[in-house]
Amino acid sequence: MRTIDVNEAIDNNPFGRFQWLVVALCALLLIVDGYDVFVAGTVLPTLIAEWGLSKPQAGALQAWALFGMMFGALFFGSLADRIGRKKGIAISFLLFTVSTLLTGFANSPEQFKIFRFFAGLGCGGLMPNAVALMNEYAPKRLRGTMVAIMFSGYSVGGMVAAGLGIAIIPQFGWKPMFFVAALPLLLFPVILWKLPESLGFLIRQGEQEKAKRIYAKIAPAAALGANDRGANDRLVFSEAKGASASIAELFRHQRALRTLMLWTAFFCCLLLVYLLSSWLPKVLQEAGYAEKASLLSLFSLNFGGMAGAIVGGRLGDRFGLPKVVVGFFVAATASIALIGLNPSAGILFLMVFVAGATTIGTQILLYASVAQLYNLSVRSTGLGWASGVGRIGAIVGPTLGGVLLAKEFPLQQSFLIFSIPAAVAALAMLVFAISNARRSDVARLATA
Repeated sequence: MRTIDVNEAIDNNPFGRFQWLVVALCALLLIVDGYDVFVAGTVLPTLIAEWGLSKPQAGALQAWALFGMMFGALFFGSLADRIGRKKGIAISFLLFTVSTLLTGFANSPEQFKIFRFFAGLGCGGLMPNAVALMNEYAPKRLRGTMVAIMFSGYSVGGMVAAGLGIAIIPQFGWKPMFFVAALPLLLFPVILWKLPESLGFLIRQGEQEKAKRIYAKIAPAAALGANDRGANDRLVFSEAKGASASIAELFRHQRALRTLMLWTAFFCCLLLVYLLSSWLPKVLQEAGYAEKASLLSLFSLNFGGMAGAIVGGRLGDRFGLPKVVVGFFVAATASIALIGLNPSAGILFLMVFVAGATTIGTQILLYASVAQLYNLSVRSTGLGWASGVGRIGAIVGPTLGGVLLAKEFPLQQSFLIFSIPAAVAALAMLVFAISNARRSDVARLATA
C-alpha cells in the first residue's frame, strides 16, 4: 500500500483545469460578496436624502451589516473546520444573497438594519472559507497569486455595484440595487454541484474514496480509486496533523506575536476599506465633485483593489508576502493623505486607484498571509478570527467617518486622519515580517 502526501502532489503537479475551476467558482462567489459589501456605499447618499439621516446615523446604519460580518467570520470560520469548507461556503452564500434581496423591500431604517445584519453574517462567513479552500488547492509556488486572482472577484463586485449605481439610482432609486441579488441565486446549484470539498478535510474525516476521486482530477495519471491498482493507496495531508480547531491554538508554536500583529493589520485595513467604500462618494460630492464623478471614484477604488491584489500576490510569491504588505501600507498612507488636497479629477482618480490597490488589494494579501501562517486543522479558525477582528475595524470605519464628517473638518485634515490607520498597519506588518523572518531562520537552523 502506497502512502501519498497530497500537499507534495499539489506542489509538484501543474496547476490544471480542475484547480482553475476552483479559482473561477470562488471568484464568482466573491464577485457577489463584493457587490453586497459595496452596494451600501452606492446607495448611502440616496438613503440620507430619502430618510433624512444625519451623518452619524448613516454611519450607524452601515455598521449593522458589519456587525453581521464580524459574527459571521467568527462563527462560520470555526464551524467550517468541523463541517467542511464547502458546507460553510454554501450556507454563507445562501444567507447573504437572500438577505440582500430582502433588503430591497425595506421601508424604514430599522428594517434595513435587520436585513443588512443577516446579509453581513453570510458575507463574513464566506471570505475565510473561500480563502482556505483556494489555499489548499494551490501549489506553494503560486499560492499568493491564485488566492489574489480569486479574491480579485471581490473588487469586481465593487465595480459592478458602482457601475449599476450610476445607471440605476438616478432613474429608479436605490431599491433595484438590492433586487439584483436575485440573479446570483441561480449560481447556488452550480456551487453545490461543482465546488469540491477540502481534500484535507475529507482525509481528516476518513473519506478516502471521495478524496481519491478529487485527487485523480489534480493528478490524472494516478487514477486513484478508479481501478484495482489504486484501490489500496492511502492519501495523507501533511498539514492535517495538529490540534483540533481552537482559538488558543492560534497563539501556540511561537505564533502569538504574529497573530496579534496580523489582527492589528486586519483591524486597520478593514477600517480603511469600509471607511472609503462607505463615505468616499458622499465626501467627494460635498467637496464639489459631480455625482457621477463621485460614483466613478468608487469604481476606481475597486479597480485599484483588483489590480493591487493580482500584482501584490505575484510580488508576494516572489519576494514574500510580509515585505509586499508593508510596502503597500506605506503607499496607502501617502495616497489617502493626498486625496485630501482636493486635486483635479485625473489626479484624484489616480490617488483613489492607488488607495484601492493598497487597501482592498492588501486586505486580500492579508488573508493569504493568515492562510500561510496556520496549518490545516486551524486554518479556517485562524482566518475567521483574523477576519472577525478586522470586522471590528470595519464597524469603526463608517461610524468614525460619520462622526468626523459631522464635525466638518477641512477636507485635507479629514484625509490626514483617515491615513493614520494605514501607518499603524504598516508598523504592525513590519513587526510581523521581522518575527516571521526570525522564525524561518530558526527553523532552517534546526533542520540543517
